[in-house]
Amino acid sequence: MTKLAYLHEPGVLQNLRSRYDMNEIYTYVGNILIAVNPFTRLPHLYNSHMMAQYKGAGFGELSPHPFAVADASYRLMMNEGISQSILVSGESGAGKTESTKLLMRYLAYMGGRAAVEGGRTVEQQVLESNPVLEAFGNAKTVRNNNSSRFGKFVEIQFDQGGRISGAAIRTYLLERSRVCQLSDPERNYHCFYMLCAAPPEEVQKYKLGNPRTFHYLNQSNCYELDCVDDAKEYIATRRAMEIVGINAEEQDAIFRVVAAVLHLGNIEFAKGKEMDSSVPKDEKSWFHLRTVAELLMCDSKALEDSLCKRVIVTRDETITKWLDPESAAVSRDALAKVVYSRLFDWLVDKINSSIGQDPHSKFLIGVLDIYGFESFKTNSFEQFCINLTNEKLQQHFNQHVFKMEQEEYTKEEIDWSYIEFVDNQDILDLIEKKPGGIIALLDEACMFPRSTHETFAQKLYQTFKNHKRFAKPKLARSDFTICHYAGDVTYQTELFLDKNKDYVVAEHQALLGASKCSFVLGLFPPLAEESSKQSKFSSIGSRFKQQLQTLLETLSATEPHYIRCVKPNNLLKPAIFENKNALQQLRCGGVMEAIRISCAGFPTRKTFDEFVDRFGLLAPEVLDGSSDEVTACKRLLEKVGLTGYQIGKTKVFLRAGQMAELDTRRSEVLGRSASIIQRKVRSYLSRRSFITLRRSAIQIQSACRGQFARHVYENMRREAASLRIQRDLRMYLARKAFKDLCYSAISIQTGMRGMAARDELRFRRQTRAAILIQTQCRKYLARLHYTQLKKAAITTQCAWRGRVARKELRNLKMAARETGALQAAKNKLEKQVEELTWRLQLEKRMRADVEEAKTQENAKLHSALQEMQLQFKETKEMLVKEREAAKKVAEKVPVIQEVPVVDQVALEKLNIENEKLKALVTSLEKKIDETEKKFEETSRISEERLKQALEAESKIVELKTAMHRLEEKFSDIETENQVLRQQGLVQTPAKKVSERPPIPSTQSLENGHHPNDESRANEPQSATPVKTFGTESDSKFRRSHIERQHENIDALINCVTNNIGFSHGKPVAALTIYRCLLHWKSFEAERTSVFDRLIQMIGSAIENEENNDQMAYWLSNTSTLLFLLQRSLKAAGASATPQRKPPSATSLFGRMTMGFRSSPSSSNLAAAAALAVVRQVEAKYPALLFKQQLAAYVEKIYGIIRDNLKKELASLLSLCIQAPRTSKGSVLRSGRSFGKDSPLSHWQSIVDSLNTLLSTLKQNFAPPVLIQKIFTQTFSYINVQLFNSLLLRRECCTFSNGEYVKSGLAELELWCAQAKEEYAGSSWDELKHIRQAVGFLVIHQKYRISYDEITNDLCPVSLSLFI
Repeated sequence: MTKLAYLHEPGVLQNLRSRYDMNEIYTYVGNILIAVNPFTRLPHLYNSHMMAQYKGAGFGELSPHPFAVADASYRLMMNEGISQSILVSGESGAGKTESTKLLMRYLAYMGGRAAVEGGRTVEQQVLESNPVLEAFGNAKTVRNNNSSRFGKFVEIQFDQGGRISGAAIRTYLLERSRVCQLSDPERNYHCFYMLCAAPPEEVQKYKLGNPRTFHYLNQSNCYELDCVDDAKEYIATRRAMEIVGINAEEQDAIFRVVAAVLHLGNIEFAKGKEMDSSVPKDEKSWFHLRTVAELLMCDSKALEDSLCKRVIVTRDETITKWLDPESAAVSRDALAKVVYSRLFDWLVDKINSSIGQDPHSKFLIGVLDIYGFESFKTNSFEQFCINLTNEKLQQHFNQHVFKMEQEEYTKEEIDWSYIEFVDNQDILDLIEKKPGGIIALLDEACMFPRSTHETFAQKLYQTFKNHKRFAKPKLARSDFTICHYAGDVTYQTELFLDKNKDYVVAEHQALLGASKCSFVLGLFPPLAEESSKQSKFSSIGSRFKQQLQTLLETLSATEPHYIRCVKPNNLLKPAIFENKNALQQLRCGGVMEAIRISCAGFPTRKTFDEFVDRFGLLAPEVLDGSSDEVTACKRLLEKVGLTGYQIGKTKVFLRAGQMAELDTRRSEVLGRSASIIQRKVRSYLSRRSFITLRRSAIQIQSACRGQFARHVYENMRREAASLRIQRDLRMYLARKAFKDLCYSAISIQTGMRGMAARDELRFRRQTRAAILIQTQCRKYLARLHYTQLKKAAITTQCAWRGRVARKELRNLKMAARETGALQAAKNKLEKQVEELTWRLQLEKRMRADVEEAKTQENAKLHSALQEMQLQFKETKEMLVKEREAAKKVAEKVPVIQEVPVVDQVALEKLNIENEKLKALVTSLEKKIDETEKKFEETSRISEERLKQALEAESKIVELKTAMHRLEEKFSDIETENQVLRQQGLVQTPAKKVSERPPIPSTQSLENGHHPNDESRANEPQSATPVKTFGTESDSKFRRSHIERQHENIDALINCVTNNIGFSHGKPVAALTIYRCLLHWKSFEAERTSVFDRLIQMIGSAIENEENNDQMAYWLSNTSTLLFLLQRSLKAAGASATPQRKPPSATSLFGRMTMGFRSSPSSSNLAAAAALAVVRQVEAKYPALLFKQQLAAYVEKIYGIIRDNLKKELASLLSLCIQAPRTSKGSVLRSGRSFGKDSPLSHWQSIVDSLNTLLSTLKQNFAPPVLIQKIFTQTFSYINVQLFNSLLLRRECCTFSNGEYVKSGLAELELWCAQAKEEYAGSSWDELKHIRQAVGFLVIHQKYRISYDEITNDLCPVSLSLFI
């Protein structure tokens, strides 16, 4: 690539892309090999013939290839006696592991003649160790199907003769957390899936099964890989284990441990009998626990105790502590991780000991396969260590390619320009510097038991707040960001502390140390006495840093070679090259910088003696009579005509391409000399070959001509015979096809005629049945209407008589309520103060923009009123103490029992008790005298303040006199209101009239809201609040008036609570509520509780959400009442503003009102008839709030009815997608019969559910627009469920299932037609997608129909939505 004419990023990318399109996936950048992953097999590049070609070839003579890099390192080791290392790097999925395999194959090919020991050669063990380590250390990730989740450095040792004499494998940081935790769509380690796909006898031996049944595997939906057979991989892994020296007994023990890890994950815990204790959850968990104990050959009880208990050792005693279910699950996962980690370490040690290391080895070649730079959405401790490794390797690459290059120029004292490069030493200091690095702070946090990830994050923020490579993300409490050489990565510290700790729980160590299996016992050797009782802290980060330092020391002692692997796309598919992705990887790997440095400097250098010895033959005359090598080199270069070179102290430095030019000229000189020798030899060999070939050709021609003539004759005979056979066969096939066609036509005609006759008979039966049903239904409705009218009349009479009786009873109780007179006066005074405050605030808002003088006067009144409130609060505190004393005395008063009015004896007893009560009240009056005196003093002071407030109030009274005139106009409606109230009362049992609780005697509401200000304006202005409530007669009159209004509200609530039916399609309850509110002027009241009572009543009435009859009844009433309010209420001041065009309806009620106006149904006509009683009023805030709450209840009831229908259909839809086995092919023959055993009974159940709901809604006169919405959304839900089931269940996509679903859809279409458009609306159109899908399934002989015909027939507009 350094020979490109234009060396820049577009040129480099174009070069790589062009070569990639031609399957030339390898490219040189100086001595660095770039390997682009093809994501496909290219076997012609890696066969034995290819290895033979690269054997001994010079670097750069043949096409770029990993074999060339391996051969160059091998030749350099043999020629110069220097150990070599090959660093393979790149991100996950770039092909590092495959490149490493190719390197090891070639090195084994070059040095594979070592002595055979035990039937296994060293190179076989080295190559076969890859499948073993991949099975236990590789897994599928988001970016790669075979990603190495550990780092691997393979040392291949050679003897003096260049043969492989030994090998060793070093591993780094196995991702232990993957054993227990997975994320979709990744997989766990390959060995788990291989074992589940093992032969049946081995699966039964280990008590395994489908991977979907194991908790450690079913956390992801990915169980299989494309083009990978886990059963074959299991056999291959077994074979590889035999080659690397693992015998059958050890293999069995290994897979027993793997199976034990899977069973261990299925142990679940529940709360035990003791507090904070845990036990296995169920019999399934007990089975897996016993299986784990059997596989690990340990005691099941000890295993249970090690998972559910902890032993705490103190100086004096040993304490056994129970673990709760969550802690027990954590202990289970910790045991699984440590067992698998120990198993992996044992495999590596076994492979190393089996291969054997040569202590007398002279040289070695190390192949480093390390994980690439990783940056995911969630980055944990593993990504932190992986990126640290890449930072160290990048620094090593920088030092080798950049620093060493420039230091060489300085040492030789040649002319060159210094080139800057990016140094990442500051990042390494940030991570691993002692004592202030991130790893050091992490180890320090792990040693403190109370440390958490949040405290660790805060420590990092404080320590590195000014570091340029460290940053804290916004809106994050425990995350941190490091600016790596490859980009910024944000790490989540939630699991940093747990993953950094590396120790074995003492109970787990004791359990597995006592195993009867020697293999398991070897995985957990006994610890020292002081460490066996409790676990000591050990840091994975520190140990990993030490291993990484050892690796870099090994690399520094060798001559490095680099292979940069590039992933062309993130889809892992061939023939796709993404420029941005490839360029980012080239920048991160330092390749672009290496290209620039190589071309800007002198990539080729030779010592003087080597240069003269190699290229002296180009100009032999310059060597005559000259012993100075420097002078000879200069004269030789001048003779050749090169420019741009440099002569150093000991070497000749050449520009890029100049060495190739000199080699070309040298080859030309040698070629001319060799051609003379070759010419003579070739002429002799060619003549001898010509004579032999001519003699052989004559003999072959004679034999071939005879054979050809015989062959032509035989073909002619065969052709004549075949023509006769074809004629007879075609005649027979044509006759047979004609007979079959006639028989099929007759059968189809017979079936169609029978089907038409059966349809006609079925239609006549249905018509006769419908007439009979209508007759009975109309008779039932007439009888029901008469019964309801009779019941309403009786109920009204009972309610009226009960009301008269209760009124007489209250008059008798009036004497017993005199003790509350003072309290009532106090409450009245408080409300007067509050109303005065509100009036002054209202006056300030109305008069703020009129004039400044009135604003100042209102401010003064407001300040005076605040002073009065402070004085009133002092009086209130004194009254509270007196009220507490009065309550204590009132508790001693005997409870007055309520008796029926008609009982004269009970009335006499009640009068006696009232006299006793009066005696008690007189004793209390003495105690109240003192309080009254203090109260009168306070009242005098407040009276003066009230006079000033009343002056401002008089102005407001003038504005409200107009309202009195309106009240006089509606006085004649009171009589009509009484009649309507009596008609709307609900039947209440007569026995409950006497059992009703007494109504509180002191009420402050009038018609459910506070008295209007007009009544107060008519009161005498000079009277004080004390005088207003001073007389006993006024108090009694006021209380009886309030109670009468409260009784009216109770009567209204009791009337509309139960179902009182409909009158001429109009809901009686809604109209009764509206007329009462209109008569009581509740819409114009500033403060009222009527609306709250109504809202509570509606909320309690719809508590039973499963009763569709109740929901439909209240849907009709609430929607009608909301429609009346919408037409009646208008905000204050709305009449003064010009009328504007109403906005488009966006809410459910807005669409409903538009439906009322557009649809001429019977219920809409009833709603229109209800408008006859509507008149517009100026609504206050409580009325507007009540309208909003009522609209919310309409939407809620509508949603409840719709969801109830969906729940009822959900269980049936899952049965409607697949036809029963006994009914396949018989749907059309059986017609539309829906018995219990009929295959279409599920569809009939759906139709019955729809008919039931439609009948319920019609009986309750629900608005048709809401009915249309309910069924439209339900049909949309049916469409989505059926279509998704077809997509997700492949076995349902058959012709018979299509016919089955099509017949069910025909029933739904018939229902829509019978329900009419008024109620069904566009419901049938919502099934468009499933109808198109079923239509595709039932197409006969699809292979004969083109794609365009299917498109035009099924979905001519939107077929692309389903592809």
